[in-house]
Amino acid sequence: MSSILAIDFGTSNSAAAILEGGAVRRVPIEGASDTLPTAVFFPARGGAMRIGDAAAAALIGAEEGRYMRALKSVLGTPLLHESRLIGGRRRTLAQVITAFLTELRQRAEAGTGRPLARVLSGRPVRFHPDPARDAQAEADLRACYHAAGFEDVAFMPEPEAAALACHGMGGASETGLIMDIGGGTSDFSVYRTEGGRVRILASHGIRLGGTDFDGAVSLTHAMPLLGHGSQLRREMGPGLLPVPNAIYVDLADWAHIPFTYTPENRRQARQMARLAAEPALLERLVTLLTDELGHDLAFAVERAKIAANDGTGTQIGMGFIEPHLAAAISRASLGDALEGFGRDLQEAVSDTLAGAGVAAGEIGSVVLVGGSSLMGLVTDLAARMLPAARLHRSEAFTAVVDGLALGTAVEQRS
Repeated sequence: MSSILAIDFGTSNSAAAILEGGAVRRVPIEGASDTLPTAVFFPARGGAMRIGDAAAAALIGAEEGRYMRALKSVLGTPLLHESRLIGGRRRTLAQVITAFLTELRQRAEAGTGRPLARVLSGRPVRFHPDPARDAQAEADLRACYHAAGFEDVAFMPEPEAAALACHGMGGASETGLIMDIGGGTSDFSVYRTEGGRVRILASHGIRLGGTDFDGAVSLTHAMPLLGHGSQLRREMGPGLLPVPNAIYVDLADWAHIPFTYTPENRRQARQMARLAAEPALLERLVTLLTDELGHDLAFAVERAKIAANDGTGTQIGMGFIEPHLAAAISRASLGDALEGFGRDLQEAVSDTLAGAGVAAGEIGSVVLVGGSSLMGLVTDLAARMLPAARLHRSEAFTAVVDGLALGTAVEQRS
């Protein structure tokens, strides 16, 4: 029975599993659920940190406090170690991640009935394109695991773990491609199965994921109703100036939303509303910043993105900012918003195939991993680039943690 905990610490969701008798056992860490939203909430006046669904419930219930998501995206950046007032006291984001991992470890220990001091964690092929920042991100995450009570920490690339979990899909011998489109990164691995074993031929990763998709949808669909792309009158002289983009870009980024509610931003928004060619638009921005509604908008965008991807014409409901306010979104307009990302993904797939020395026609299976892998942008691209391949979607949310659990067998022997 393995004493190593496998953890898929994701940008949007996390999962844990162990290996028992050679079989993967996912550990329920959010009630009976296999997955836990990677989110935290700190009450404004102190009190216990809440994570996962409880954090989202506190936000939706309009409790006063700080909600944070996409914590993984700050690894390897100076932002990780900046001290900020969160939940009534100064904390760094490294301490926030550590607190999340500590709670995850404690839940896993309660679920397995034993102490878990060793961890095999997934990691993207690249946290960052720059090798130095990539190495720093892994070092940052390792330090957080140690601070959370894990004595021994090892890492496995997430697409390699997914290949371990899915290697039997296509038969005894096959060449396949893992497409792992997570919340913050996209990873690709060409693998070959031979005699029941999997061999990674090449891996490649880019810093692109579901949170980027959300941001693009927010900027193209929702933010124009808050003044993005509109104009301001000059304080002196004739003519108009464009409304600055920076605050909208930050509000469209899950990791930066908590840091937009500053006196300076609120003051700037009020000044822009006074000078706006369309004042009603900028007054909505003032309301959003004053009432700290950035995460409400991000959730609304995410829900509408998923609905539009399913082919349902829908709206981004923004009634929490102004009664009856909504932005229309369709599968076609979603495709337009994400078009540039399709080129990035296509280039990444091509680079991975080239690195493996494998032609597109040799790929027999494409294994889709991660919630964002179910976007039409991704499945359409896979079908177009790899027409001979079968698409497998069955374990999009748990393939990585399943493969990590299988990988603990090797770690256990080392």
